[in-house]
Amino acid sequence: MKKPPRSKPLLRDSEAPIRSKPRRKRNPAQPQLLFDPMPDRVEPALAQLKPQPPRGEQWSWELKWDGYRLAVHIEPTGVRILTRGGHDWTHRFPAIEQAARALGPATMIIDGEAVVLDHEGRPDFGLLQQSLGASGKTAGNRASEAVLYSFDLLYLDGHDLRGVEYRARRHLLEDTTKANDGAIRLSETLDADPNVLLEHVRSLGLEGIVGKHLDQPYRSGRTGDWVKVKCVESEAFMVVGYEPSTASPSGFASLVLAAYRSDQLVHVGNVGTGFKEAERIRLRKMLDKLRWKRKQPPVPFVGKSDIVWVEPTLIAEIEFRAWTGDDKLRHASYKGLRERQDNADVYKLD
Repeated sequence: MKKPPRSKPLLRDSEAPIRSKPRRKRNPAQPQLLFDPMPDRVEPALAQLKPQPPRGEQWSWELKWDGYRLAVHIEPTGVRILTRGGHDWTHRFPAIEQAARALGPATMIIDGEAVVLDHEGRPDFGLLQQSLGASGKTAGNRASEAVLYSFDLLYLDGHDLRGVEYRARRHLLEDTTKANDGAIRLSETLDADPNVLLEHVRSLGLEGIVGKHLDQPYRSGRTGDWVKVKCVESEAFMVVGYEPSTASPSGFASLVLAAYRSDQLVHVGNVGTGFKEAERIRLRKMLDKLRWKRKQPPVPFVGKSDIVWVEPTLIAEIEFRAWTGDDKLRHASYKGLRERQDNADVYKLD
């Protein structure tokens, strides 16, 4: 019987050692597949105010939400909810945090706006401000009712999406946040002529609409990639004093408001409507602790001499219809206090 041939050794001493093939240079036309580190914080993209919506099919439109801008970071170590100014407010939005945990184990950064809805389903800034607590340091008993309307996705499962065009980010966001009845909801796009949308939004008493350029990446700041058109003007102003009330000794008749011109505060009028009695009393107590101790008022002022001046500390969100010729607010109405941790921008006069 013939013997089977002897098998060759896998590696002979006389042969060269086994080596891997040399690595070729990466083709720049192919996508980069390496994971991107999740940024600790992303400076938000902001919408430029426009008097009229721009024309063209390259714009996507949605509601302008009246609330607090938030970035929800879903990380391997947990959830962080950051304000526009980068402060950690995770503990102040427990329902949003819980909903974010349910979206895991994927890692992501969701850009959106936290709102509290009234009994008709409309965002109410006053209710949101109450939900965050009177002092701004503890969550109130309505904090669990705040919901996040998500409108952008900046990071997903190891990939930084900020360089991707908006239409692709929007598609991924829709796949990620399909449910629309929990504490994290999708801000729906509105497929209609923006001028028609404005009329409907105005009739519903909502603030306005936001347009986003479909072909642009996510760029921080006011670049013009996002625009907003308002039905009603609403801005943040510094409270610099109050006018006492003879009818309500524990309250006030109106708040004295200021805006910045360059780096100086200037008087832009008063606001005396939009307050509930309990809010007047609460604000009066806060203002009396901030009484101005210098002879000259905090802003140049010509008018009534019975104004009680206060340190420029509190920032109020004010709704108004227009400006007068001498830069005063017309038909102003109080909506609530803003917080510096929300990076509230005090209005700047041109």
